Amino acid sequence: MSMTLPSLHPDTLAQLNSPAYVIFRDRLLQNLDSMIRVAKQPSRLRPHCKTHKMDRIIRLWVERGVTKHKAATIAECEMCAAAGATDVLFAYNPVGPNIARMVALAKTFPGCRFTATTDHEQPLRALSAAAAAAGVTIGIMLDVNVGMDRTGITPETPGAAELYHLVKSLPGLVQAGFQVYDGHQRQTDLMERRVAVAEQWPRVLKLRSAVESLGSSVPAFACGGTPTFPCYAAMSDPAIELCPGTSVLSDSGYGNHFPDLPFSPAAALVTRVVSRPGPNRMTLDLGNKAVAADPPKGARVFFPDLPEAVQDIHSEEHLVLVTPDAQRYQPGDVLLAVPVHVCPTSALYDRVAVVDDGRVTEYWDVTSRNRRITI
Repeated sequence: MSMTLPSLHPDTLAQLNSPAYVIFRDRLLQNLDSMIRVAKQPSRLRPHCKTHKMDRIIRLWVERGVTKHKAATIAECEMCAAAGATDVLFAYNPVGPNIARMVALAKTFPGCRFTATTDHEQPLRALSAAAAAAGVTIGIMLDVNVGMDRTGITPETPGAAELYHLVKSLPGLVQAGFQVYDGHQRQTDLMERRVAVAEQWPRVLKLRSAVESLGSSVPAFACGGTPTFPCYAAMSDPAIELCPGTSVLSDSGYGNHFPDLPFSPAAALVTRVVSRPGPNRMTLDLGNKAVAADPPKGARVFFPDLPEAVQDIHSEEHLVLVTPDAQRYQPGDVLLAVPVHVCPTSALYDRVAVVDDGRVTEYWDVTSRNRRITI
């Protein structure tokens, strides 16, 4: 996938502060429509909002008939419901105060179905007690660990089927299926990814059979992320829900590592040269407070106009590039950059500039960048 970016009008470059976060509307809409094409129909999609955290993008999804969404924080759940989603999966095990917040969501948005994940009986029973006391119903998906080992319970763990079956007898809860997240499947070759997913899938089906033998139902599988999106999309089980996230905005990390994915970068960072400290050096105002710092130092951002530049120093407010092309730039000159990891980059900005035909036409709030909105 090409890492080129649309151009910005000179007036737009002059008016934007830096660093700034911009979204190219046409690219965004193309990515949404491409995701629907991969999924084959809107009802199969449950896109993850963690990538963008913007209610305006949720509304664009709802307009396209995608009303099921996935979230990683209570604030993201609230954002989705307020923007018109009717079915939101909190893909996180609620514990501590988040149990009461989950119940508050259900009470505040009665027209939206909320589901949480679980892999342990203790918080499950606490959620049941809170939901029953409030007179609401929360869906429960068993968090099935198929090899990532971050959260969840493996299909072979003794008691896995019984834990999910327990949901059936707990007041305030209803069985919603399995979450099957496999973020560790990152093979560059699509066929290798498909083989890896196919190798694990029988374990999930065996657990479903065990659950059904106990008298419980598994109405849905919330499967995968962006890398394995096309793998699950090619499968025919009607219970599969597809949960890509990064593909909404895309980034250079996924674009370079997964060339089969039909998505283009829709988000970019505007940065300016602030210093020329040496003949082959130029310093930008794109520090690690302006772009996600979880990729390795030196590989956190990609410059389409300077693809070979070495990112030498990356501190809080500065990024030093080493390149023989530095002589072309003077302080005040503007560059556009594609984040290597767009999801945590979104959380660094409170709003984004939306660009149409090279000009900023409006600004969107990054609605759920904070952990709390009202609930």
